[in-house]
Amino acid sequence: MLDNPQATKDALVQWIKDYFSQNGPNCSAVVGISGGKDSTIVAALCKEALGVERVVGVLMPNGIQSDIDDAKAVVNHLGIPRIIVNIESAYEALTNAIIQGEGYETVIGRADLSRDAVINTPPRLRMTTLYAIGQNLQNGARVANTCNGSEDYVGYSTKYGDSAGDFSPLANLVVEEVRQIGRLLDIPKYLVDKTPSDGLSGQSDEAKLGFTYAVLDRYIRTGEIDDLETKKRIDHLNRINKHKLELMPSFYPQR
Repeated sequence: MLDNPQATKDALVQWIKDYFSQNGPNCSAVVGISGGKDSTIVAALCKEALGVERVVGVLMPNGIQSDIDDAKAVVNHLGIPRIIVNIESAYEALTNAIIQGEGYETVIGRADLSRDAVINTPPRLRMTTLYAIGQNLQNGARVANTCNGSEDYVGYSTKYGDSAGDFSPLANLVVEEVRQIGRLLDIPKYLVDKTPSDGLSGQSDEAKLGFTYAVLDRYIRTGEIDDLETKKRIDHLNRINKHKLELMPSFYPQR
């Protein structure tokens, strides 16, 4: 893990400052606030880098969100401007439009959405919401990606959902390193150690993945792992999800 978390935290803050100086000197950072550690830490880093008035926290429940109070606690503690957008009506409207689409049942062979589509559509609507809000801010905005390196490694994100964004402070930090950074920031400590959950499937991240982040972090950083079956699963997830991190392949014709 990080030998000098303070130095890394300071470098992260400077990296955010440098990014905005080059890509939008007057822009705000728009951060989707879930109530989990990653979005909390990203918001706190952006506040330190840009100042409280240039960070907008957006809460996006889909109907009732069980931990919405955690998300509200983040923006209240940081003192950043907040917007709450409940995406439930948009989600229901889009879902109904899809399943009622002409030819849907004939082509798909079912009259509803698959479980994967049910889980992944809300994050894509949330990213759409973040960009729409950013484009309505007076000085424009850049949208923060809040995924960490452990999640990215095994594809634990939604393509064009939470895996999207304009800048990604945590992409090269594993979960425990993110927590090391979080412990240095002025944020509620219980959120730093909160059990990670996608808020979509009803399971914790680790229950859904089938291994702990501690095991994954160690494997990513050292290549060491004790259980061969877990290694196979991690390697498989990394291999099949690389498309989420790579640029879209494009064809270059010969001239």
